[in-house]
Amino acid sequence: MAAFLGEPGEGPPPCGTSLGWAGEGLGTSDKSQHVCHAAARLEMGSLWEEFNRLGTEMIVTKAGRRMFPTFQVKLSGLDPLADYVLLMDFIPLDDKRYRYAFHSSSWLAAGRADPAAPGRVHFHPDSPAKGAQWMRQIVSFDKLKLTNNLLDDNGHIILNSMHRYQPRFHVVFVDPRRDSERFAHQNFKSFSFPETQFMAVTAYQNHRITQLKIASNPFAKGFRDGDPEPW
Repeated sequence: MAAFLGEPGEGPPPCGTSLGWAGEGLGTSDKSQHVCHAAARLEMGSLWEEFNRLGTEMIVTKAGRRMFPTFQVKLSGLDPLADYVLLMDFIPLDDKRYRYAFHSSSWLAAGRADPAAPGRVHFHPDSPAKGAQWMRQIVSFDKLKLTNNLLDDNGHIILNSMHRYQPRFHVVFVDPRRDSERFAHQNFKSFSFPETQFMAVTAYQNHRITQLKIASNPFAKGFRDGDPEPW
């Protein structure tokens, strides 16, 4: 970290310098020095991969449902003294709608996708904050909720059930310059982790996903005891 901080009065190193951290975003050559070295490591990676091998499903409800596994990252390479906003959005993986074939325990394409749900982003509630604060601990998006209610007015992420999505994570440098909008394309860096892709559902389709969620989610204790809880 000392190499990143440099001597007093020095800014971050040039964008050609590699800091050797996993999960770096693509296309950093034209990015601001405040974000080009930003790197994100997905937490609970092995659990995400375990779900991904089965075909991750995430519940969407009218009231909104939290994700499990929770999307969490460990950040590095930020300017400790600069302000950053962290946010997430979700993009469709394809233009198809799906159905689950129970006899073969697999997902099958079932026609073209429904009209896209209103695009929304979820800002981490601690935004904006200094780079030092973001890097000090794991960043958790545990307040984020998914809904299938197209008229939702609670700010939840709106998704279509039986459609596949890729979560995306964005680091945005809060540029103090008065004409900062001119540099907007340089002041952010995006990250996608393929193992976090999922199918949005109103009820779990694959019983193995249900079993794994119950076994690995600490908030599912009541469900294991026969008293379902929202998870």
